[in-house]
Amino acid sequence: MSMSTTMPATKGKNAGGRAIVSEPPASLNTVLLLTFVLLMIGLLMMTSASVELARSQYGDPFYHLKRQLIFAAIGILVMFVTVHIPVSLWRKSGWFLLMGSYALLLLVLVPGIGKVVNGSARWIDLGLFSLQPSELAKVFIIVYLAAFLEKHLEEVRDRWSGFFKPLLVIGAAVILLQLEPDHGAMVILMLTAFCMIFLAGAKLYQFLLILMLCIAAVASIAIMKPYVIVRFSSFLNPWADENVYTGGYQLTQALIAFGRGEWFGVGLGNSIQKLYFLPEAHNDFVLAIIGEELGLLGVILVITLFCLLIHKAFAIGKRAEKRGNFFHAFFAFGLALLFAGQVLINVGVNIGLLPTKGLTLPFLSYGGASLIVSCFMIALLVRIQYELECFNSEKLNVDRKL
Repeated sequence: MSMSTTMPATKGKNAGGRAIVSEPPASLNTVLLLTFVLLMIGLLMMTSASVELARSQYGDPFYHLKRQLIFAAIGILVMFVTVHIPVSLWRKSGWFLLMGSYALLLLVLVPGIGKVVNGSARWIDLGLFSLQPSELAKVFIIVYLAAFLEKHLEEVRDRWSGFFKPLLVIGAAVILLQLEPDHGAMVILMLTAFCMIFLAGAKLYQFLLILMLCIAAVASIAIMKPYVIVRFSSFLNPWADENVYTGGYQLTQALIAFGRGEWFGVGLGNSIQKLYFLPEAHNDFVLAIIGEELGLLGVILVITLFCLLIHKAFAIGKRAEKRGNFFHAFFAFGLALLFAGQVLINVGVNIGLLPTKGLTLPFLSYGGASLIVSCFMIALLVRIQYELECFNSEKLNVDRKL
């Protein structure tokens, strides 16, 4: 099993001032391999989950597959372009990307521009697909945060000011996400930022203080938003008579799907829950259909692939940190944490460990914005890995000459 990446010849300097060689290395690229395996599984299972819905709504059982193939093609094109952009350019553009993130999150709140679905203004209609600005904003904010942590590493480790400054940046984004509202993106962004700051060397007691403030904020949101309490109560007891056909309906139907699948599933295409019983079966709850049709073993396979992908991303960050390329390291850590947060929440919602929340499963759920942004993030990881391998090749050549 092998896969090599073909990268352009580049010249430049990394964050430490060392020159990057122009000849790219050819090596096994586990990140790309895992990505394309997940993408293929996603196309197969998303189609299986949506075929009946597409037939009844659009008269074409492969309507969603055709659109997802277009999104995948755009995502691969974005991946190809992104992988040619030096990491240093992202580092230099951190401030502009942060301002762009705020602009996107504000734009979606403008009446007539933001698309309101189920009471939340989270999307901008682009015709072919609806852009969810929070998806892109999360990545751009991570770029800025990685650049900040590299530049102010000692301040983050030794002073309270270095701890609070990045939190102010995240706090502004959290306020904008709350106005939409998009609690899922808000939680993922906060967890990612906290973990990045912790990995940069911030003290544990500082996080305990922030954790208490976050708990108080969540409690206040629950008081101000009664539907949050209703959703939480239905999560605690979805089988109650008052919940089973209301707030707990999606969860109970998802659990039925997992129960029907048992160990080996009922067979590809044989799901009953996708026949109008489980809402969003091809989107947020595609994992439940995987559990029903492919069984526990199919779910374990998918989760294992994600774990390997996230582990590889962390390994790239760890390698960069050991070599003193701190921006590369924090950037890779941030991307890994974004993937981990989204997978953890989606899986938790599907199996009933977390309250129901509309978050897609990367590469598997239907949706253009999610797929394209996921491909964009993978390309960033591949570029980081490429530059690290180039630097390693250069170091080996210097050692041989000496």
